[in-house]
Amino acid sequence: MSVIQRIRDKATWIIFGAIALALTAFILQDAFMRKGSFFTNTTTVGKVNGTTIAKTDFDQKVDFYEQVNGGQMQREQLIGSVWDQMVNETITGQEYEKLGLQVNAKELSDILFGSNPPQWMQQAFTDPKTGVFDVNKAKQQFNEIKKKTNDPQVAQMYEAYIQPTIDQALRQKYQSLLSGAVYVPKWMAEKMNADASLIAKISYVTVPYTTIADSTLKVTDDEINVYVKKHSKEYERDDESRILSYITFDAAANAADTEVVRAQLKQMQPEFETAPDVKSFLTSKGSELPYYDSYRIKSEIKEQGTDSSIFTLSPGTIYGPYINGANMVLAKLAGTMQMPDSAKVRHILVATHQQDQQGGSLQRIRDDDAARKRLDSAIALINSGVSFDSVCAEYSDDPGSKDKGGLYDYFPSGQMDEAFNDFAFTHKTGDKDVVKTVYGFHYIEVLGQRGLHTGYKIAYLAKPIVASQETINNANTAATQFAAMSRNKTQFDSNAAKIKKLPLTSQEFKENDFTIQGIGSSRELVRWAYDHKSGEVSEPVQVDEKYVVALLAGINKKGLPDAQSVRAAAEPLVKSEKKAKQIIATKMKGNTLEEIARNAGAAVQVADSVSFSSFVIPAVGNEPFIIGASFNKQIQSKPSAPIAGITGVFVVKGEGVSASANLTSSAEVQKSNIVNMLKQQISYRFMDFLKKASDVKDYRSTFY
Repeated sequence: MSVIQRIRDKATWIIFGAIALALTAFILQDAFMRKGSFFTNTTTVGKVNGTTIAKTDFDQKVDFYEQVNGGQMQREQLIGSVWDQMVNETITGQEYEKLGLQVNAKELSDILFGSNPPQWMQQAFTDPKTGVFDVNKAKQQFNEIKKKTNDPQVAQMYEAYIQPTIDQALRQKYQSLLSGAVYVPKWMAEKMNADASLIAKISYVTVPYTTIADSTLKVTDDEINVYVKKHSKEYERDDESRILSYITFDAAANAADTEVVRAQLKQMQPEFETAPDVKSFLTSKGSELPYYDSYRIKSEIKEQGTDSSIFTLSPGTIYGPYINGANMVLAKLAGTMQMPDSAKVRHILVATHQQDQQGGSLQRIRDDDAARKRLDSAIALINSGVSFDSVCAEYSDDPGSKDKGGLYDYFPSGQMDEAFNDFAFTHKTGDKDVVKTVYGFHYIEVLGQRGLHTGYKIAYLAKPIVASQETINNANTAATQFAAMSRNKTQFDSNAAKIKKLPLTSQEFKENDFTIQGIGSSRELVRWAYDHKSGEVSEPVQVDEKYVVALLAGINKKGLPDAQSVRAAAEPLVKSEKKAKQIIATKMKGNTLEEIARNAGAAVQVADSVSFSSFVIPAVGNEPFIIGASFNKQIQSKPSAPIAGITGVFVVKGEGVSASANLTSSAEVQKSNIVNMLKQQISYRFMDFLKKASDVKDYRSTFY
């Protein structure tokens, strides 16, 4: 068996793990495996520090991940993930080149065949009987790969397995260099350890900001702009963004559409009740819910269309129609029987079909006659005295059990193909026979059964509740009329009020986004927003089950934002500053705490366990400025100047600082903790710092 097949058979799940790793863990393209420039196409989706990311290469990588991902991620999600991956790999590749980092052939061999091989290698080449990694077999299979360099499956294996392994090794080398630069001086560790043991006692007077009503304060755009400039690091934008004001016109199914589907099912009910072949009937009617033509106990019936009332029916009875999610459902209790809740079997499968690489459609690999003859040969060997385990290992096509003697230990009903399930749960222990499923021919022996419960066979005739064309047309017409009459913000707001719709505000979105939070997935609206001016109104755009008419409400340029776009977040903070000034000017008067308390109409309070290493003050809350002041030598035994905190204005008087016994830590432990913390931060933040220092030009919006 080839290494590719072995990996597929034993570790199908690994490919998905590798893809997730490739998309999230800074996967890097290995330089020593490539010669010359990787990018040759003049049509580019971006540039990173002058290095081009070619559209052809980008599309090929997106296509690859779309294929191996098997539809688990939409293409638009992959475009964003692959972009991040290629930017990361380009930046880190440039860093590796500067430092001369590489993984040579010997290192790769040591990684793959050494004492601690990657998990996917262990899965593929560990003997299931001994649990030992078979390094010789692994080397033999990889030698075969060298002879098939033009095989597209080999290229796929390299992309999915070998490349991530190389990339991980390079990343570890780079991180080791960064981590090796971490240094904490002894004096700093000693001081931090000493500070952490300090406890302060303070007296204080506070006037909360809530004593001044927000409605009494007005905040101008100029004041917000001053505040934002003062706190520029918190507000500065790395990219331009847009904000929409929008209203929606519902095109989802309404009550009338629901009743149409209900009536359709009622018309089908008599035929459903009397259908001699339920499976054929459901297939002909195109039911939205699958029919499992076998018995299962109640706890294993997990179809979304199951109502608890169904289990109280008599066999042959119809329940419904009833609404379940997006469907209208008729359910028929096709039959009941007493059955075990779990079964243990062993089997040999000679396959006629197998699933494709993505686990989707079945592909024929052997005709029925050939499969049955091969299985008959296997049965003959067993009957002649050859052990079931050895025959199974040679003849079975089931990768999940062939190395375990075909064994499936106690499993619940409903997990296997219907015919397999029927045999395992309706026959007795010791029974054995040939059973045909969609995968091929099985020789099954029932080894054991547990429990006894009622088993149910339930058939669902489910039809989707969808909007009629009339409903869709009405929504489209209303949206079109609104858009035609609303060509600026004044008209937009006025017309929305006339039809009693409140315009909503979207979250910020960027040029290459495919989804606008609050609206949904709509690349069309994103592109429209970046092609138009502030205040313009869009034509209706269909998003899911609604039509959206949008007003471009804001264009947030790169750099510091304008007051309008940050008012919601910044205005409360500016008001707190204004309240602090007002409180200090009018209430915090006096030379002693008692005098200040009288003038402020407040009481002198005490906090006797303020910890230097804490983030909060008991009974006060998160007040870092007040914690810092508590340990200030200059205010010991005398009041501080008024301090504008997070919740109010404080005047603090130090009543003493003491050191608690620290029995669990030392300067060395403190130093070790700091070093470990910094190394951890490096492991997940170094890429952000590299990207921030890089010149990344993103042209994706031109193509997607």
